[in-house]
Amino acid sequence: MARYTLVIGNKNYSSWSLRAWLLMKQSGLEFEELRVPLYVAGHQDVLRKYTPSGKVPVLLDGARTVWDSLAIAEYLAEQHPERQLWPRESASRALARSISAEMHSGFAPLRSNMSMNCRGFFPGLGRSVEVAADIERIQRIWSDCRERFGAEGPYLFGAFTVADAMYAPVVLRFRTYAVQLSPVAQRYADAVLDLPALREWIEAAKAETEVIPAFEPATP
Repeated sequence: MARYTLVIGNKNYSSWSLRAWLLMKQSGLEFEELRVPLYVAGHQDVLRKYTPSGKVPVLLDGARTVWDSLAIAEYLAEQHPERQLWPRESASRALARSISAEMHSGFAPLRSNMSMNCRGFFPGLGRSVEVAADIERIQRIWSDCRERFGAEGPYLFGAFTVADAMYAPVVLRFRTYAVQLSPVAQRYADAVLDLPALREWIEAAKAETEVIPAFEPATP
């Protein structure tokens, strides 16, 4: 029996669930997955059995409950230092934490106008001046990290870290809404899309039958 249980929402729509799930998969941590479909009658009552926030994701570790993607990432990094979920060197680790926190608390226009939808394809939708600024900022983050750490591997800090898990849903959003990226940013996005774990998530998302109209911008 796995030590951990991860409570997640719909794979097609729940970007925060993906962050925790992908981090655990890429880190080789075994866990049981409990999926709770969102935006259906009683879903928050179900979630409050596991967390006072009534939101996903939730990590269960015995009697311990950890909610929020970034809190889960920090908890797992403390529990498994051998997995090197953050970069080893302190300056790199500080940068990784900074850009992860920026993703966690920022980019509201992008998240509001380009909701995650693994099954959908909505080229040209979701654009605004504010969204364009978010896209530009994200590309600068990716390009800066790749310029500094690209020799060490294909991800933001060479090896896969929490920072990549935090930005993976953005990679999916850019694909869904056909966002044109710089060559450096596109190569990074392609590396993330090529992760077997992310491909597994996408295939599971495509197999889901739930439809949440608010996250289907092309649906009349």
